[in-house]
Amino acid sequence: MNAARVLVSVRKYDGSPHRRHPMVRLGEDEHGVWLGAPAGTVCSTGTGSAVYTTREARVMLIPRDAWWTGLFQAAPARLDAYCDVTTPPRWPHPGEVTMIDLDLDVCRTRDGGTVYVDDEDEFADHQVRHAYPPDVIARATTTAEQLRVALTEDAEPFGRCRRSWLARMSAY
Repeated sequence: MNAARVLVSVRKYDGSPHRRHPMVRLGEDEHGVWLGAPAGTVCSTGTGSAVYTTREARVMLIPRDAWWTGLFQAAPARLDAYCDVTTPPRWPHPGEVTMIDLDLDVCRTRDGGTVYVDDEDEFADHQVRHAYPPDVIARATTTAEQLRVALTEDAEPFGRCRRSWLARMSAY
């Protein structure tokens, strides 16, 4: 596979770096742009001094004009779905996608499919510390609840669709 490289660059609301990692563009469908990364991808967190290496293949959905992104992981990851509530992703150019992380994460475990909203305490703290506007708070809260329902119901793109893209990446 000879796919174009894309840098995923995530910041916090105050502009500080949160996470950066390379992926490859796998394709696009009605849900958005699908990126992938093989096991062994090096990711940086925060200021870039902390890094980790992925143990599994993963794909990321960058939906169009939505307030979230979806990360889907192959085994042995404990979570099969990890959705970040974010500002709508922007593409400054084809080789980079950027977004602001709004703290809330909606996760689904691999074993049993438990779905939960994570980092609600961080979201509450950052509402005050970073002065989130009321419309951002409302949008983030609504988005987290919509994701919780969709993941629980295995609604697309959280069902067969994500499995198909993950299979493509796993074969990469």
